[in-house]
Formats: sequence, structure tokens, C-alpha cells
Amino acid sequence: MSLSSKIFNITEGIGIAFDAIRSNKVRAALTILGVAVGVFVVVALSAAIHGINASVAKDLESAGPTSFFVYRRPVSLATVCDGTDETCPERRNPAITMAESEAIARLPEVLAVTPHVGGSSRIRYKDRQTNNVGVDAYAATWLDIEGGDIIAGRNFTYAENTTGARVVVINDKLAEQLFPGNDPLDKMIVISGVPFKVLGVYHNVGSFLGKPNSSSAGNDPRAIVPLETGTRSLDMWMRRLDLTVKPRASVPQTEAIDAVTTLIRGKRGLRPGAPDNFAVVTSDNLLSVYNGFFGVFFLVMISLSAVGLMVGGVGVIAIMMISVTERTREIGVRKALGATRSTILWQFLVEAATLTCIGAAIGLVGGSIVAYMVNRFTPVPASTPPMAIVAALGVSAITGIVFGLLPAVRASRLDPVEALRYE
Repeated sequence: MSLSSKIFNITEGIGIAFDAIRSNKVRAALTILGVAVGVFVVVALSAAIHGINASVAKDLESAGPTSFFVYRRPVSLATVCDGTDETCPERRNPAITMAESEAIARLPEVLAVTPHVGGSSRIRYKDRQTNNVGVDAYAATWLDIEGGDIIAGRNFTYAENTTGARVVVINDKLAEQLFPGNDPLDKMIVISGVPFKVLGVYHNVGSFLGKPNSSSAGNDPRAIVPLETGTRSLDMWMRRLDLTVKPRASVPQTEAIDAVTTLIRGKRGLRPGAPDNFAVVTSDNLLSVYNGFFGVFFLVMISLSAVGLMVGGVGVIAIMMISVTERTREIGVRKALGATRSTILWQFLVEAATLTCIGAAIGLVGGSIVAYMVNRFTPVPASTPPMAIVAALGVSAITGIVFGLLPAVRASRLDPVEALRYE
């Protein structure tokens, strides 16, 4: 078959496909809808997962490429804890202490350590009140791991942290809720019944998950107080203390991890061979946990897409079988004039693929609109990966070809004499 003949058959197949849609509006609509739903799910969820993964990676990178975290318990999706020692013995792990934090900070391999405790509280300013606001208690070096900026005022100092001063830095989201159109600096807000002076306003680029173990997502209302203040004035639970450790520039991450692990094991009197009763977690570990978590969403996405494509595929078979039956005489005439089996087969496959590609295009547009809305109105930087577009269009075309193959083969095998006699 020459190139011109192929192009003619493709354009003819596409034209016939649109004629079939007009002639069988309900069946064609169901076919297109099924494919559109499948592609829509793929594109929308791919965009959200792609944006979330990028956001999480950016959050973790803000702490530094070699930084790592020290937690009381490991971070994992491999086990399910029901509160018993059999399923989660690590729940009895001793808490990370400030003495351990200070000892880690003195290691020659370590540049800095930032302790942190997260919680939530009710925050009020005059007659305005916001419930369940994330409150994070940090050392004065917290900006080194957050990656945002103080856009107004200042951060609290080392001295204010040491003395437990009742000062607070709020993020711009909380400032909008408590001080709409007004300057929040030097105002007194009440956190869990305790007055705090607002020193500054903090802006984070925002993320879906925020820093691991923080009390809120990146763009939720949030207040940050000195660590000593949180423990003294807000009764924040020190058992939830975690550390972010930043190695010196000349020290490999593995070397710093070994030094920290050895120090903590020594302080806790763990014998050689005894398991750690704490967890040292790297950014790669956290990313693998997040990827495993969102892998569940990926499976849901594939399942929903498969259902949609199956519905579309069944519709393709139905509408193409009807098309073959209605055009039996036409097929007979074409065969009598010299059309080969491959020509007939190709034409019907193009027609089937056109139907599913129309559905794919609709789903792609819908998914892209949802991705834009998520990116525009939520902290998630959703964006449609190019491979998701290619995959959606490719799979939809393959669906049309696979499910349209049976009707196309039937059409190509029609006997021209019998076809011409068909009424």
C-alpha cells in the first residue's frame, strides 16, 4: 500500500468515524465517555502525584542535600502498628533528648543540629480565633532547614530561645486569618491561653506535606515558637522531639550518620549487636516512604483507568459491529472494485482508534484543567508530566485498535458476493 493510499485510508477512516458518531450518538457517547474517564483519571492523578513528589523533594532538599533526621521511631510503611509490642516494639523507644542533641552538636563531623517538637493549638487575637493551628517549637536555627523567608519583622534569637521568651513567628496564612489588612508585628496573640508577642511573619513556598514530622503542611496556618518556650509555656510533649542534623561540608553523609549513631548508642548503653532504639533517617529514606504511600494512589489510578478503558473498549466493539453490519453492502462494493482485506481492516482500525482518541482528548483536556486548578488554588504544584500525555493518548489508541480488531477482521473477511446480496 502506497503512502498516499495510507493517508487516504486514514482520513477516510476518521471521516467515517465522525459519521458513525453522528449516526449512533448514544453508543458513541458511552464509548467516548468511558475512554475520557480513564484518561482523565490518569492525567489528573499523575499531575497531583507528580506535583506532590516534587514538593516533598523540595522540602527535604531545603534541609540540605547531606542533612538527615533523628527520630524516636523509624519511618516506614512496611509494618502496621496496632499499639502492641508484637507489631511495634519501637513504641517503647526512649525519647530523643536535648542532652543527646547538644552532644551531637559537639561532634567534629556535625555543623549544626536543629531540635524540633510539633503540636497544634487554638490561637486567638481579640475576637478572631483559629482552631487546630500547627505550632512548631524550634531552636533559633530553624530557618536553615525550612527554606522560607521572614518577610516582615525578625526571627527569635538564641537568647530568646534560651530564656523561654513568649515570642512567636507566624506564617503569612495565619497572619491573613488573624490580622486581615493589618500589621501583625508586635501584636499580642494568645496560644492555648498564653500570650505571645508576634516578632515576624514567615513565608514558605508551600507544599502538600511540609517538613517531615512538622505539625502542619507548608501553606497551612502555622506558628513557630522557641523550643524552650514551647516546653515551658505550652507543655509541648518532649517525647516527640526530633533532630535535623547537618554535617560539615567536607564530611560525607555516611560518616556523619555513623558518628551520630555511635554517640547515641554509647549514651544509651546499647551493647554491640543490640538493635538501635532510635531511627536515623535520610531524605532518600523519606522519599521512598512517600513514594510507597503514593504508590497506593497510583494503583487506584490504574484500576479506575482500566475500568474506564474497558467500558470504552466494549463500546468500541458494539459500535463497530453495528457499523460493519450497516455497511456490509458498501464493503462488498469496495471489495468488488479491488479493495484488499488489509485495506478494509486498516480502515476499520483507524475508525476505532479515532473514537477512542476523541475520548482521550476530552479526558486530557479535563485532567489538565483539574491540574491547573489544583496548582492555582492549593499548595500542590501540580503539573501534567509529558509522559502521562503520551501514555494516555497511546493507550487510548491501542484500546481502540485492540477492541476494534474483531469487528475489523469480520469486515475484512466478508465475501464480496454475499455482501452485495445483503439487505
